[in-house]
Amino acid sequence: VAGVIRFENVGLRYGSGPEVLHDVELSLESGSYHFLVGPSGAGKSSLLSLLYLARRPTRGLVTMFGQDIASAPRSVFPGLRRRIGVVFQDYHLLDHLTTFDNVALPLRVAGAAPGQIRDHVLQLLEWVGLGDKVDVQPPFMSGGEKQRVAVARAVIGQPDLLLADEPTGNLDEAMAERLMRLFEELNRQGTTLLIATHDTSLPRRFLHPVLRLDQGELGHEATP
Repeated sequence: VAGVIRFENVGLRYGSGPEVLHDVELSLESGSYHFLVGPSGAGKSSLLSLLYLARRPTRGLVTMFGQDIASAPRSVFPGLRRRIGVVFQDYHLLDHLTTFDNVALPLRVAGAAPGQIRDHVLQLLEWVGLGDKVDVQPPFMSGGEKQRVAVARAVIGQPDLLLADEPTGNLDEAMAERLMRLFEELNRQGTTLLIATHDTSLPRRFLHPVLRLDQGELGHEATP
């Protein structure tokens, strides 16, 4: 099985401060599904920022889809990023766009046909319970609604890798369950998933391997 991501001896620091991640060893195989857990301030967001190519590591080797990130030219990054779906904790939605247009964005960037985009987006919005919010812009939505828009946008293009930072954080239990089922389905179709969460019940209910980050160090826990 081809590895999607490999970290060897990876360290990260901001400026001249202390390392926030040290000696991280990580291998995500194609089609795998992991939870990432750890206390606040453990470095989860920093690790995710390396994974979606917002930063390069201070030291160590990061290989993504077979590319060595440290030596790769900037020009390959947009192509790599298009293979990654990200659910950010603060959503990163475009306030001037409607729900429909926010979710359609990855498909438009990929050059999908307008009819195909329309059908696909409307179907997914129904599924995440936003069928009546198609023309609404983010400033007029609740936190939970924005969360669902962010998830829909991240999964619409069936990315090779999906990274989600607290994707169920603002959702009631029924909607959280529905989104987790959506992630399971994506995984069955071949997407590699890494879900960062504070919700310890998720790894117990959905039995996938757990990575634990504590004080910048990454450990592996037995699957529940």
